Amino acid sequence: IGEDVKPFTPEKTKEIVMSLQQPAVFCNMVGDWPALRWNAKYLSAVLDGKTIQFRLGLKTVGLVPQFETRCSYVRATLEEFLAWSCGQPSCLSGPFSCYEYSKYWAYADYKYIARIFEDKPEIFQDIRWSDFGFPGRSGKESTLWIGSEGANTPCHLDSYGCNLVLQVQGRKRWHLFPPGDTSFLYPTRIPYEESSVFSKVNITNPDLKRFPKFRNTTAHVVTLSPGQVLLVPRHWWHYVESIDPITISINSWIELDADHEARVEEAITRMLVCAIKSAENPSDGDPWLNPTEVEATSHEINLQYLNKAVSSYFESQKASESEQLCSSS
Repeated sequence: IGEDVKPFTPEKTKEIVMSLQQPAVFCNMVGDWPALRWNAKYLSAVLDGKTIQFRLGLKTVGLVPQFETRCSYVRATLEEFLAWSCGQPSCLSGPFSCYEYSKYWAYADYKYIARIFEDKPEIFQDIRWSDFGFPGRSGKESTLWIGSEGANTPCHLDSYGCNLVLQVQGRKRWHLFPPGDTSFLYPTRIPYEESSVFSKVNITNPDLKRFPKFRNTTAHVVTLSPGQVLLVPRHWWHYVESIDPITISINSWIELDADHEARVEEAITRMLVCAIKSAENPSDGDPWLNPTEVEATSHEINLQYLNKAVSSYFESQKASESEQLCSSS
């Protein structure tokens, strides 16, 4: 096979993505994507002094996961982040001045590409999910993750869709657990974030006295290198850590039919969390909500969420029933 021939056609790739029940790494699928040049220096030039929010956590590993509610946050340019991560003395002032590089990691995570590059829409076409069988899907439907060594996301599962992750710069280690391990991972909805179920276990340093069932888990560990794309199937748990000085990844969540049912469950969860939180002393409630959730929503708004989720679920049921009728007739 020639260098420029991809191992799978878009149709075959989509078939794999939509049916595979195990994580998989795609190689030699993105060699011609302009997004492969999206290293930190290039993005710094494109962003041209625009600030983005970084989440800062401690490199020391405790027995408790470092949830986003326990992290610090700063706004900085990519240039300032690069200077800090290279250990430049110029960082004695500026947004990272209070955070010693040897003790902290920084993560600009979950950044919607459509928002940070809204004034440069032509850049969306650098990402071509059409090669995976999703025509029309580009950077507009993707998110960007920029981290320093040690940056991590606590172990969690995503309620919706499956996940395609392109590694652009540096390497990331993924610890993946199958849906069948859910009860061994002690799931929790606090901190609450729509569509994320967190594990109470710090999987890199588990407290086996408190969480003895964690011993029964089966971790699938993969190190993702630049140019590779990881498929995270629906409801697989994952803990992700940056193992190089600078890491950059781009991901896109692919919607699945099963999401309609999940939306109903998520709408009910939102109602419960907001109802309980409103009964608490408001000043104590902050650790409940992940920073990605702006505020607890009102009962009326929560009912709207639930109604929309239920109606779209029934619509999807009707559509699949009529499809079955057509195919059987």
